[in-house]
Amino acid sequence: MQVTLKLFASLSQYLPSGQQNYQITLDVAEGTTVNGLLDEYHLPPKLVHLVLVNGSYIEPVDRPHRALIQNDVLAVWPPVAGG
Repeated sequence: MQVTLKLFASLSQYLPSGQQNYQITLDVAEGTTVNGLLDEYHLPPKLVHLVLVNGSYIEPVDRPHRALIQNDVLAVWPPVAGG
């Protein structure tokens, strides 16, 4: 099945080189979870802050169990710094 992974700000470095617009469309296995996909791209947990699937926030406790489905869009932002 296909899902779109969007990695914003400093997380975009974890996408394969040559990707534009901070996103990539992927073929993933049925039952792939949010954390499973993030682990596959070696995203450090401390840098994964805001996680949305189709615009809905996914709590950290739900990420290991939330299975992705066909055409889901997984968007991830790092913690925001500044003042």
